[in-house]
Amino acid sequence: MDYIREEEKKYHEHCYENNQLFAEGSWLHKPVKTVMDLFSRFEGKNELAVLDLGCGVGRNSIPMAEIVRNKKGQIICVDLLDSALAKLKVYSKENNVEDIITPVKSDIEEYCIAPDHFDIIVAVSSLEHVRSIEKLDKVLSDMAIGTKNNGVNCLIINTNVRETDLTTNESLEPLIEINLTTEQAWSILDHSYSDSDWERITSIVKPLEFEISRDGKPVLLSSDCITLVVKKIK
Repeated sequence: MDYIREEEKKYHEHCYENNQLFAEGSWLHKPVKTVMDLFSRFEGKNELAVLDLGCGVGRNSIPMAEIVRNKKGQIICVDLLDSALAKLKVYSKENNVEDIITPVKSDIEEYCIAPDHFDIIVAVSSLEHVRSIEKLDKVLSDMAIGTKNNGVNCLIINTNVRETDLTTNESLEPLIEINLTTEQAWSILDHSYSDSDWERITSIVKPLEFEISRDGKPVLLSSDCITLVVKKIK
């Protein structure tokens, strides 16, 4: 686990150092449309509390803050990497949203989510990085409890993760904390977001592929990408 986390840290820090936020050339170039679309559901609400778990350098947090600024809102941005949070602060200032964003250094599985506090909770490609399925269950439970009535959770989770050395075409051991099958992930999510308490808004799976670097070598990362958006109804 420590080795996996160290390798993931190296990958993300390399990405953040070599790619500018919102510039073409990496997955940092634009926010996730599904996340941005959430705010249309709150057009009549004057104040929004938002939590971004695994915020990175602000790919989604900063565009969310630009929307929330007009609603007297606040974005709590949680990440474990000092380098990510340092760049988040820089980018927040550059985009004039530093007063909207509150960076918090924490492992997302250890972050304490206040009950009934958030209108929107976002976890984009972060839940697969908790230490165990038991920790995942706890985080999902905390997210559910921390969501206000009529609030939404937006989760994007990579399952069936594969890594392939693009030089040798060799299959590599995926460096990810929990590599769920898609069926396992849906079973967990269905249990966490029961139909009696949550309305399912978006529920899709699509294949995802992109090139990453491992120790300076090009690697193809492939996965099944689950997107789930749910609204709390009781």
